[in-house]
Amino acid sequence: MTTLLLSDLHLPASASTLRQDFLRFLQGPARKARAVYLLGDVFEAWIGDEDGLAHYGDEIAALRALSEAGVRVFFQHGNRDFLVGERFAQASGASLLADPSVVEIEGRRTLLTHGDLLCTDDIGYQRWRRFSRNGVVQWLFMRIPGGLKRAIADRLRRGSKSAKTRKSMAIMDVNDTAVSACFLRHGVDRIIHGHTHRPDVHHELIDGRTCERIVLADWREHSREYLEVTREGWKRVDIAAS
Repeated sequence: MTTLLLSDLHLPASASTLRQDFLRFLQGPARKARAVYLLGDVFEAWIGDEDGLAHYGDEIAALRALSEAGVRVFFQHGNRDFLVGERFAQASGASLLADPSVVEIEGRRTLLTHGDLLCTDDIGYQRWRRFSRNGVVQWLFMRIPGGLKRAIADRLRRGSKSAKTRKSMAIMDVNDTAVSACFLRHGVDRIIHGHTHRPDVHHELIDGRTCERIVLADWREHSREYLEVTREGWKRVDIAAS
């Protein structure tokens, strides 16, 4: 059996080839898996379950069908879709996964995280993250009319893109000390995450153990990649090439 992991699809609310390829993934490779883990930023923006379920009906239905076919589906919040809630979980059949979470993947304890928690050098973003994840802030935001919520989300997205152009690449990547602390705190030797859009694999010696950090790929114009993990190892698969 296999376990499949992917993140940073950034599916838009409008029709797109990204959405078509995600449906192709759910109706194809995912059907042969033991479990599928969606590690955040699956959606470009999610301003609440009511709005999200209305815009992503096909994807929700495909996730539900996958779950009913016996494949376990897990969803972890990203920085774009942290307002995904219980209504999404009930409609899609997915289980919401805390960030970070230690799970057993094909016989190996693995820490899963979206990845933004590891980018501790980006102090401004971490401040925003703490604010936006505050329960009171979210409660207030969910009571704003839908049109205004979308306007706020669009403005925040534009602000985020503008801020990235002024930040160094190093600041927006993971902090090595934060990564080492994460390995030690959770007692694992493998971390899988996304967020940085820098697909790679890193090995480092921590407390006498060789630890592995796998960075998932974002979905790009000519690439639709997911990670396939078996007991024998792992590989990257690009459905755009199939």
